[in-house]
Amino acid sequence: MPIEVAEKGKTLQNFIGGRWVASASGRTKPNVNPANTSEILGYYQESTREDAKKAIEAAKAAFPGWKKTPAPKRARVLYKMVELLTKRKEELARALTAEEGKCLNEALGEVQRAINVAEFTAAEGTRMHGQTIPSELPNNLVYTVREPIGVVGLITPWNFPVAIPVWKACAALITGNTIVFKPSSLTPWTAAMVVEMCREAGLPPGVLNLVTGPGGEVGDELATNTDVAGISFTGSNEIGHHLAKLAGSRRAKIQLEMGGKNAIIVLDDAELGLAVNAAILGAFGSTGQRCTATSRAIVQRGILPKFLEEVSKKTAQMQVGPGKDSGNYIGPIVDENQLKKVMGYIEKGKQEGAYLALGGNRLASGDQGKGLFVEPTIFTQVKPTMTIAKEEIFGPVLSVFEVSNFEEALRIANDSPYGLSSSIFTRDVNHVFRYIDDIEVGIVHINSATIGGEAQVPFGGMKATGSGGREMGTTAIEFFTEWKSVYVDYTGESRKSNVY
Repeated sequence: MPIEVAEKGKTLQNFIGGRWVASASGRTKPNVNPANTSEILGYYQESTREDAKKAIEAAKAAFPGWKKTPAPKRARVLYKMVELLTKRKEELARALTAEEGKCLNEALGEVQRAINVAEFTAAEGTRMHGQTIPSELPNNLVYTVREPIGVVGLITPWNFPVAIPVWKACAALITGNTIVFKPSSLTPWTAAMVVEMCREAGLPPGVLNLVTGPGGEVGDELATNTDVAGISFTGSNEIGHHLAKLAGSRRAKIQLEMGGKNAIIVLDDAELGLAVNAAILGAFGSTGQRCTATSRAIVQRGILPKFLEEVSKKTAQMQVGPGKDSGNYIGPIVDENQLKKVMGYIEKGKQEGAYLALGGNRLASGDQGKGLFVEPTIFTQVKPTMTIAKEEIFGPVLSVFEVSNFEEALRIANDSPYGLSSSIFTRDVNHVFRYIDDIEVGIVHINSATIGGEAQVPFGGMKATGSGGREMGTTAIEFFTEWKSVYVDYTGESRKSNVY
């Protein structure tokens, strides 16, 4: 099935054992453009547990051969994947914008991130080092090697439907694992495009399998099936905890990347322009629908009036509309359910006494006014006990706190169950290093926005944000491998002691 299968009106099939196949359920659902909900981009299959089982069987059958394929040879497939992603960058980005909603320039940036990650991870095929370790005994060689864990389930979200599947899949593939991939039901088109590129890159049949459909069917089968050695999940805390219980009950490995409530700290000595631009980029870029989005701005009293004036002025000038149209900065919310959730948090903020300084309304934007758009929204006079201060909103909403000093700012920043990303704006090197030491997050930014990351750097958070090891960078391969320690005794003699 060529990549053109995702043309408007088509039904996306599952990819199992190297072939595009129909689900036994016969049920489909529409893939809707969030910038114009009257436009159906195509359809995806509501697959069942039986479909997932077939994909798991195909991955299990392919595992021995892929495991025995030398890692440098596996790397060649990933390098070919880099070529295809690069060649089809704009095509993939336009599909991403159509089904997820983010502005085209951000979609192009996401695809580039996927390219960078694939290229970096491919090189792990030639640097997947073990150790040679001195033995206590003469004429004995001790060393370690990494081995793949087996069949892995990758469950990915809608907000980065290209980059996240690519960085999970590349790490799993380069280490010799085989995959069953369940994408979000909101972004099946880009999932199919990525899988087709992997097929064209030369992956053997069964090494990578795609099954679309509900998490209660496909996801739960991946978590409970004893032939699946591990699950790598990115999404909500609620679903992550559910999967952890299922997989943990049979002692499968599980990697979770979940929520964030990321804070930017702005002290009185901050460079105002830098802090304002970072707050806007972090809060409203990608419509606030990213786990590293800036949800909280914790601002020292002396600089607060100027900060609010500049942030409000620049935010009010932002164009909201379809991501495909140049000039728009904020695209649609991904679907009706997420829109209701965001509007509910805005209403909750008003009810609990936060001051609505800007925005807060749904917009009739897009074609025929049928898009899912929300004004960029700023709350001030926010208290740490308020709902909008504690819970992840995942929309274009910024909550601003007033503090008197650095210590208070740090205390509020850490007053969250999440610990993904944070940033500070200050010229005081003492505050910078105290912040680095004491902030409870996995990603720290100094004088830059809370968003962003590089392919060669570990990605992930602390506390309720995640568990099971970091993604990206050289650490990406850790979850997908097991250590094997090897003792080679070349004395030719029986050991005289059994001390250890």
